[in-house]
Formats: sequence, C-alpha cells, structure tokens
Amino acid sequence: MVLPTKKFQKKKESFICRHCGAIVEGNGYTDHCPHCLWSQHRDINPGDRKEKCHGLMKPVGVEIKKGYYLIYYQCQKCGYQFKVKAAKNDNFEEILKLSAFPF
Repeated sequence: MVLPTKKFQKKKESFICRHCGAIVEGNGYTDHCPHCLWSQHRDINPGDRKEKCHGLMKPVGVEIKKGYYLIYYQCQKCGYQFKVKAAKNDNFEEILKLSAFPF
C-alpha cells in the first residue's frame, strides 16, 4: 500500500543564504532568506526537498492580497515560478523595492 504524499511537510532547518550569505534560523515554515528575500528551488511540494534543480529563486515581484504580501519568485536555473506569503521578520525595505514590480 502506498500512502499519499502530504502537500506540506514542516521542516525546521537553518541555512546559509546562497545569495547574501546571511545565517538564517529556520522555524519549520522558513522557505527564503528574510534579509534579501532570495530562496532556493528545493521542493516539489512545500517541505518535501524532492526538487533536483536547486537553482536560486530570485524575488521578482510582490502583490498585496487580503492584507498580506505575496512574494513572487523565478528560478534562475530552470525558470520555475512560485509565490509565497511574506514572513513577519522579512526585510520590509526589500519588499518595498519589489513593489516596483507588481503582479
């Protein structure tokens, strides 16, 4: 019997940002650097770490939806596009810079 894969898997992992070098302490929901907002293409479903690309995900735009910010990303290696809700500890100046590129 094969059990279905969960769509979200909580992974509490700390990491060093491959874009700015900041040390990021993960909380189980951390999927991007709160300093520069860059991410890494590691998941097929959130938290599964099954993506083989591992390219850097550049923040390319932002949208305000229902009172929160959505950050849009594009993988610099394969072109995959993705969006995530901004975290409370994200660098708001970087979010504001992205507002020049609304979605």
